Amino acid sequence: MDLFIRIIGIITPVLVVSAIGFGYGRIAKPDMRWVNRLSVDVLFPALIFSAMAAKDFHIVEYLPLLLGSIIMLFGSGLIAWGVARLLKYSVPAFVPAMVFSNVANMGLPLTLFAFGADLLPAAVSIFMIFSLIHFTLGIRICSPGIDIRGTLKSPMLWAMILGVLMSLAGLALPDWLASSLRMIGDAAIPLGLFALGVGFSTFRVGNWSIGLVGAFLCPISSLVIAWPLTKILPLTPPMQGLLILYAALPPAVMNYIFAERYGQDPGLVSAIVVVGNIASLIFVPLALYIAL
Repeated sequence: MDLFIRIIGIITPVLVVSAIGFGYGRIAKPDMRWVNRLSVDVLFPALIFSAMAAKDFHIVEYLPLLLGSIIMLFGSGLIAWGVARLLKYSVPAFVPAMVFSNVANMGLPLTLFAFGADLLPAAVSIFMIFSLIHFTLGIRICSPGIDIRGTLKSPMLWAMILGVLMSLAGLALPDWLASSLRMIGDAAIPLGLFALGVGFSTFRVGNWSIGLVGAFLCPISSLVIAWPLTKILPLTPPMQGLLILYAALPPAVMNYIFAERYGQDPGLVSAIVVVGNIASLIFVPLALYIAL
């Protein structure tokens, strides 16, 4: 019973903030483009850099966790590719939605509530890897002919590179600068949840059957891969729990944004994203039960 109450306490803040965003989106119909750009260009880069340039952050400690995350990502991608070919779904639309989950807007706050601030740098490291692959390989899958050199101008990419270099060099920010960046970065988590809710208020699901396939395939394929990895890789119990939690996360809204931008069946992707996030009410508590 205590574990059940703890799980409810972890999930409730995520649902409440997202629900407020959903309600506000339905009533006010705000233009969130500048907010999303602020998050991508300023808030999340500040969160990444402040976490990775902290005195107690050593990226080498997270290498097994990052290896497990990469194996999980590509393994679930292979499964999704096979299912897409079998069911004759659009591969450029279906596969990214199965691979790139909501590691930022949902993963980071869940990590904070479930494992505390001590494990947040590890979660930021996973977010870093997923974002790097999503904004390079993920975009290339959506649009094979696109020139992705524009990614080199991304503040998030440079925050990752500088953070890794500082960690490897054993350098840390002065306290006054670290505190300033941390204040900016801390705004990314609640604003991201709010923006997630607003985004869902505009979605319309046209194909529930595809949504159901994606909603169950996304977490199940990742959990099938993540579970044995927690036994094979040299991970501490909290990191094992974190990998299990991230395996159960639903598809990211960014998949829909990319599908719409590059003309890759946004209706299919929106169904997967919406139904997947509804199904996360089952899979995320299950993952937390296993992880905790």
